[in-house]
Amino acid sequence: MAEVEEGRKPSEESTDESEEEDSEEEPKLKYERLFNGVTEILQKDAASCMTVHDKFLALGTHFGKVFLLDIQGNVTQRFEISSVKINQISLDESGEHVGICSEDGKVQVFGLYTREGFHENFDCPIKVVALHPQFTKSNYKQFVTGGNKLLLYEKNWLNRWKTSVLHEGEGSITNVQWRANLIAWANNVGVKIYDISTKQRITNVLRDNVSLRPDMYPCSLCWKDNTTLIVGWGTSIKICVVKERNPTEMRDLPSRYVEIVSAFETEFFISGLAPLADQLVALYFVKENPDHMDEEFCARPRLDIIQPLPESCEEISSDALTVRNFKDNECRDYRLVHSEGESLFYIISPKDIVVAKERDQDDHIDWLLAKKKYEEALMAAEISFKNIKRHDVQKIGMSYINHLVEKGDYDSAARKCQKVLGKNMELWENEVYRFKTIGQLKAISQYLPRGDLRLRPAIYEMILHEFLRTDYEGFATLIREWPGELYNNNAIVQAVTDHLKRDPTNSTLLTTLAELYTYDQRYDRALEIYLRLRHKDVYQLIHKHNLFSSIEDKIVLLMDFDREKAVDMLLDNEDKISTDRVVEELADRPELLHVYLHKLFKRDHHKGQKYHERQIGLYAEYDRPNLLPFLRDSTHCPLEKVQFFTFLNPNTHPNFLKFVSRGTLWRRPSSSLQMIMEELEDQDDGELWEDLISYSIDKPPFITGLLNNIGTHVDPILLIHRIKEGMEIPNLRDSLVKILQDYNLQILLREGCKKILVADSLSLLQKMHRTQMRGVRVDEENICESCHATILPSDMAKPFGVVVFHCRHMFHKECLPSPGTIPGVQFCNICSAKRRGPGSGILEMKK
Repeated sequence: MAEVEEGRKPSEESTDESEEEDSEEEPKLKYERLFNGVTEILQKDAASCMTVHDKFLALGTHFGKVFLLDIQGNVTQRFEISSVKINQISLDESGEHVGICSEDGKVQVFGLYTREGFHENFDCPIKVVALHPQFTKSNYKQFVTGGNKLLLYEKNWLNRWKTSVLHEGEGSITNVQWRANLIAWANNVGVKIYDISTKQRITNVLRDNVSLRPDMYPCSLCWKDNTTLIVGWGTSIKICVVKERNPTEMRDLPSRYVEIVSAFETEFFISGLAPLADQLVALYFVKENPDHMDEEFCARPRLDIIQPLPESCEEISSDALTVRNFKDNECRDYRLVHSEGESLFYIISPKDIVVAKERDQDDHIDWLLAKKKYEEALMAAEISFKNIKRHDVQKIGMSYINHLVEKGDYDSAARKCQKVLGKNMELWENEVYRFKTIGQLKAISQYLPRGDLRLRPAIYEMILHEFLRTDYEGFATLIREWPGELYNNNAIVQAVTDHLKRDPTNSTLLTTLAELYTYDQRYDRALEIYLRLRHKDVYQLIHKHNLFSSIEDKIVLLMDFDREKAVDMLLDNEDKISTDRVVEELADRPELLHVYLHKLFKRDHHKGQKYHERQIGLYAEYDRPNLLPFLRDSTHCPLEKVQFFTFLNPNTHPNFLKFVSRGTLWRRPSSSLQMIMEELEDQDDGELWEDLISYSIDKPPFITGLLNNIGTHVDPILLIHRIKEGMEIPNLRDSLVKILQDYNLQILLREGCKKILVADSLSLLQKMHRTQMRGVRVDEENICESCHATILPSDMAKPFGVVVFHCRHMFHKECLPSPGTIPGVQFCNICSAKRRGPGSGILEMKK
């Protein structure tokens, strides 16, 4: 709970020290003493009452003086009203008129900026005075005073004051509050409300605890709004709402009535009340009885925020206030007044005035910092940055970073640097050196600025050297993530080179060195490293930086790494690396040369025609399935090369020789025909024979050759019918005789085969007949294929009939259907059904 310490010096403005420093509950209010002129006044005099306006304060004292003060407590005006206690001061809403009453019966109402005034001396103490809120306006020149009775003063049209008694006969008037058209006052009996517009008294709220002296425990009245009155008396609080009465219920009743919406008891005596939104601020007078002694003594007053409920209240916060001389004060010595405009609450005691105000965002941040809740404090400061008064967001952030470092949470501390340090280069470098001192450069490395704000290159180099010394992978990550202009590239290259002398095969360092070379535009060195490592980025590097001139002597390395990518790249960039240059480089690696030439041929059948002869051997060696398609599509392969190749490779697939012969027949007919006749083993290829006949039909020598060799491969009649009449064919008679002889030989072969087939068929038929004529064993295990009962009856003495077919299916005679279309011939229904189709056997049996 917040305290205001006794005896605080004027320069000590803050009064929110906590009794429970470790409390996690944030206080709702903060407190300050009113110093300056107030300090001097209260040293010689004592405060008796005070009223608050948005522009100034009006303080009354026990020695009959009234002081007008500014908000800081400086005296702006002083009035000598009486020699005795000032009981109450009232201001209108404009702050231009003041009403004052004193213990010796004096009442003064006057303008602070005009000569207008009212002065009256009564023969009894006047405890209260209240001006109409609109007193400045001529239509509302009204005020009330209270001593033994409540008097209403009104100025008539003659500019004279008219007096009327609103109430009397119930003791002294101890409090009065005027709001709009409603006047509320308290006397010894209770609280009344008077409607000035209808000139009707509309309620009477009785005092609950009549045992308390009303002069020692006076009533506290406070208007929350134009219709809600808060009443505090003793330990009782009531909230009263003025409502309009239903016209049908009026009769002789006032047009308004009061409903008590909340009534509850408190633990302590009430010295003052004030509204705070939908809550209440209550000033309590506290008496304590330590160790259950007979004598009680006055304790520090309490200022609580409570939430009213219909029959109780909920305590929101509670602060004990160490006001000066609190042990000498009674309940009646304390007052609580408030300024509606700024939610300021003034606690008045004879020797002290304390101002309570709602805690703002700055106070909230202060409390969070005190509790070391730096994350929340930083967020709150950022949210309220435009309105923040005392706090430097960066200062809060630095406190947070220091706290995280002390905890050992270095990563979180480094992460916060981004948000807190912003673009302050000096702070950044200080933090980097601090992290170096505690051995945590790695923690801050990933959060260093690398955009518009950049630190000195030495800072980045220091971190890179640290990673290079302890963490190669982390070093490589930083090189990839950091722009090269952040540091001296040559210095880092030299450092990496020195490390590679100790570990020359380290792939991480080699890859990083290649990246450094790339940034330094030393692409040839980067390329060598990438090829050595077989790094996937090598092709991207070549394309991006147009390094084709640098790879002419590295084609084999590229193809060893990734043949497909390498060949595609070479073919896509023939204008930069010629085909001849590639073939030259691959001369010693025929398997790679074949891959390159094959893809080149696929793209364009004519581009590499000078290498087609060479490709025949390459295809035969490394890719035989594609040899025939190559020869089919190529028109640049010399036949002699093919024949020589065939001679050297006698095991070449026959289709190759047929294809080559047919494909080159029209270019070299004599040699081709000889090749077909002498070399082909499979001479039944009708398509090839048709090609030969079509080519030879107008060439008598060729026809003679065909007639002599066509044999049984093709029908000779096809060839003879296509010979033109009158064509002279050498040795035609001999050729025809040979054809007839071949035909007679075929006839003899067919007849011999027929005789052999007939003899074999008869032998097999006889064997089958003998087999089917053998006896068939029938016993109890066999069943009828129709009724599925045992084929033999249980009583063998009775006559029975069984039919057994050669197929070994058995039936009871009576289970067989009637004979078929052939009389005396019976067929097995099951086997017949298999020949006729599914279900036919069942239909047959049903017949």
